[in-house]
Amino acid sequence: MSAVVAGGRSVLDSLTGRFKAGVVTTGELVKLAVESIQWGFSDIVARRFSWSEFLLQCWFMTRVSLLPTILVAIPFGVITSVQIGAAANQIGAQSFIGAVNGIGVLRQGAPLVTSLMIAGAVGSAVCADLGARTVREEIDALKVMGISPIQRLVAPRILAALLVSVLLTIIVAMTAMTTAFVIVVGGGQISSGTYLDSFVGLAQPGDLALAEFKGLLFGFVAIIVCAHKGLSAHGGPKAVADAVNQAVVLSVILLAVINVGLTQAYVMLFPGGA
Repeated sequence: MSAVVAGGRSVLDSLTGRFKAGVVTTGELVKLAVESIQWGFSDIVARRFSWSEFLLQCWFMTRVSLLPTILVAIPFGVITSVQIGAAANQIGAQSFIGAVNGIGVLRQGAPLVTSLMIAGAVGSAVCADLGARTVREEIDALKVMGISPIQRLVAPRILAALLVSVLLTIIVAMTAMTTAFVIVVGGGQISSGTYLDSFVGLAQPGDLALAEFKGLLFGFVAIIVCAHKGLSAHGGPKAVADAVNQAVVLSVILLAVINVGLTQAYVMLFPGGA
């Protein structure tokens, strides 16, 4: 009996410890996000923002994410066109394939693929870079010299991630929709005019605005999480690897939850666009 009670207390203590750690991590993420925004805004206004670092990070993020994003968007477009086409044929709604494909890609597909690429490719690289700098005590050296690592390293990366996320969302949307168009029209299910008419007739500017807003928010959240994990790495190369793993997993979970919340909010606020 005492063993069972001890085991129950151990589980409860473990859950309590994890909950407290989660609360602390949430607070640290919010603090890092606020400080990054403050530093970025103030530096841009004061004309001391590190634009060279920003451009370097834009090129780096584009280089590591562009090709994987396109390669993921193509099969995504194929899958959606095949599944939606099969369902439309069963209920006799072939004329709406274009609208369902296009709106589905804009509202859900493009932001989700972008979030996975930002978290998996860009975020992991940012976390590894900052983690290696932390382990090599470069971050401590910056602090000793009176330079804020958030101002010098994090803020330019966040601004670069926002720009890259917006562009990747557009690339994913265009690639997936073009692939779906080729599959559906090339397969002879409907004509190109019917496909485009259904999409233009039902799609709204709010769908593109929602996709871009999601891309911005996903890029911001992913880089904040990955930067925090990188700056918190301690102990050597293994610590950097653990930080990258934790950053990617946490980013994907947070982005999935945020996506569900944004989608529900959009449906409630704009019921006509659902």
